[in-house]
Parts: sequence; C-alpha cells; structure tokens
Amino acid sequence: MFELLQYSFIQNALAAAVLASIACGIIGVYVVVKKIVFISGGIAHASFGGIGLGYYLGINPMFGVVPFSLLSALVMGTVSKKSKIPEDSAIGILWSLGMALGIIFVYLTPGYAPDLMTYLFGNILTVPRFDLYLMLALDAVIVGAVYLFYKEFLALCFDEEFTTVQGVPTQKLYLLLLCIIALTIVVLIKVVGIILVIALLTIPATLSRKFTHNLKQMMLISILFGGVISVTGIGLSYALDVPSGATIILVLSFVYGLVAVGMEMLDGRGVSGAKNSP
Repeated sequence: MFELLQYSFIQNALAAAVLASIACGIIGVYVVVKKIVFISGGIAHASFGGIGLGYYLGINPMFGVVPFSLLSALVMGTVSKKSKIPEDSAIGILWSLGMALGIIFVYLTPGYAPDLMTYLFGNILTVPRFDLYLMLALDAVIVGAVYLFYKEFLALCFDEEFTTVQGVPTQKLYLLLLCIIALTIVVLIKVVGIILVIALLTIPATLSRKFTHNLKQMMLISILFGGVISVTGIGLSYALDVPSGATIILVLSFVYGLVAVGMEMLDGRGVSGAKNSP
C-alpha cells in the first residue's frame, strides 16, 4: 500500500481528501444542526450551471462554479426567506434551473466536454495540483469566516428568533452561512461530484452528533471521520477499480450504520439494566 504514495496522483488525492474533510467537517455541522440539508443540496445541484458556463467560456470549470454557486446561495437564501412561494418549491425550481443552464451551456460548447462526469460523480484520483491550491484557498476562507463569526453562527443555529430580537442581522448572517456552504460544495465537487456532495457534507457531521452536542467537538470529530473514511475509500476504490466518490460515500454510510446500530444496542442494554437494577 505504501508504494502507492510515490505516485503524484495518489498524493494529490490524499491531499484533496484532507482539504475536503476540513471543509465538510466544519460546515457540515452547521448544515446538520441548522437543518438546511435540502437548501444545501439545491445549491450543490444549481452550481452545475457554473460548470457548464466554464466549459462554454473555455476556462477552468472551477472558476465558473465559484461565482455561480455563491449566486445560487444568495438567491435561494433570499427567496426562501422573503418569497411567498413555499421554501421547498422555490429551492426545487432554482435547483432545476441551475442544472438546466449547465446542460444548455455544455450543449452549446463546441466539441466534447472533457471530465464532465468527474464534476457530476467525482474522481478524487484525477485532482490536479492547481485544484489543490484552489481548495486550500477556499478552506482558508471557510475557516477564517467561521472563526470570525463563530458566536453569531452558533446563535443563528440554535435560536434564530432570539438572535433577531437582540438586534443581530440574522438575514445577512444566514446568507453568509449559505455562501460559505457554497464554497464548501466547490471544495467537495472534485472529491465526490455534485450528485453525491450532500452526502459528504452531512454524514460525517451526523456521525459526530452521536458522540457530542458541543459544536466545536462536533467539528473536530466530523473532520476526523471525514478524513479517515475518505482515505479508506480512496484505497478501496483504487484496489477494486471502482469510482472513488461513490466508494467514499458507501464507506461513510457503512460506518454510520455500524455506529447507529452499535449505539442503539448500547442504549438498549442500558435501559434493560436500569429496569432490572434494584
């Protein structure tokens, strides 16, 4: 296994796994606690419009995804809070619109769109060095924003109404949080693709919530789960010659199932022991 580390694409894949785990470990906790998985999925899929735009303009699709995903986050956040249209309906419409624009842009692009399936389903084994630098820069922005607004995001997640009463601009904070989620999605796209990105964003955070309810501890545990399981998934995908993104998600789901069943059994034994104790 260790001889694989001599290959640059394996080194890039491991670096991408670590960078993705940091982003999803931190922001995934907010997504799970705030219960905004659906809107996060909407942002992820709407960002496909940016990929199509990148191909159409002849630039790196990642440069198209960043502004497009940020715009999607702002529009979805504003519409979901201020529009009379039901939130799930508005997100569904914008989700479909982004995907449709991406398809149109790709269709209008002359020739064949290379690596398109990578953006849809992910392939961490093909992450180039440049994308690692972009992921590192986005990670720095994400960590910096969370560090600066940690208390505000904490209040927003647990008691938005009280935070509003206290004079905190919750609408602007909510939009900022969605923009950070959008940047996290950009980081994760090359790892698992747009289709599966929401799984990597939520499963590690959901796992960490089973061990603690302290937000900082949840983030650390989520980063650890994401990193270890992503590296395991990369190894399995290389050994079995199967898609890396899907393998990572399968391993995550398997571990989540084991932990959930194990904790249920422990809770059951605890209850049983309490009933039988004098």
